[in-house]
This record gives sequence, structure tokens and C-alpha cells, in this order.
Amino acid sequence: MTIGLHNLKPSAGSKHRRKIVGRGVGSGHGRTSTRGMKGQKARSGDGAKKIGFEGGQMPLYRRIPKRGFTNGMFKKEYDIVNVGTLNKFDPAVEITPAFLKDKGLVSQIKFVKILGNGVLDKALTFKGLSFSKSATEKIKSAGGKIEQ
Repeated sequence: MTIGLHNLKPSAGSKHRRKIVGRGVGSGHGRTSTRGMKGQKARSGDGAKKIGFEGGQMPLYRRIPKRGFTNGMFKKEYDIVNVGTLNKFDPAVEITPAFLKDKGLVSQIKFVKILGNGVLDKALTFKGLSFSKSATEKIKSAGGKIEQ
């Protein structure tokens, strides 16, 4: 006999008939329908509990003290670039967040901040970036320009 899609069968014992409950006492699975006598799981709705429910005990997330403040949706996460890493660029190029992303120095364009770590030797032009005080001083002392 050849094997084909028309005569494939599951192996013996691998498929089980679904248990049918609640069809009378004579069926063997009537009355309480295999749920036992009483309790949460015997009630309708299958006894589903919300996440973190500990059987009526005060849940962990309510027992632990809450401290501090989270700024949440108004938080700004900056990608940072140090002034010392910008020496490799040509002074004729305008340094923008998109330019820094193309060069692989930042992962996002939205918020980029230049910090004052390192020495700047070239007069570079910056546009659309944030700066620390020390970075601003180093850029201006090297003859660079900051445009907004």
C-alpha cells in the first residue's frame, strides 16, 4: 500500500474523544460535571483570577512601599556624543542629528546631546542639538558655531 495524502491516519491512541459533561447523572459526568462540590473553581466563569491575585492575601505589588517619582511619558532620553569624537569630521560639514545617525554615533535622531568630554580642535557648525555648558564653551573656544 502506498502512502499518500488520501490515506494518512493518526497513530493509534494519539487522538482522544473530548470529555462531554453536564448531560445527566446517568452519563457519569452529570450533576457537578467533574468540578467537585464547592469552591471557586466549581462556580461558573471557571474561577479565573486577575494577575497578581494571591487568594485574598494583600498582593505583593500593594505590600511593597512606593517611593520616588517617575516622569513617565514626558521623559526625554538623550543619545550622547562627546566633543572629542567630533574631531574626525570636516569643518565644512554641518553637524545635525541626522548626520550623526548616518555616521553611527547615535541610534535615534529625536534627542541628541553633545557633552564636553575630550578636546575639540576644529571649528564645526552644529544645528538642532542640545549642549552641556562645557561643550558649549569648548565649541566656541575652537571657533565653532551653534545654530538652533
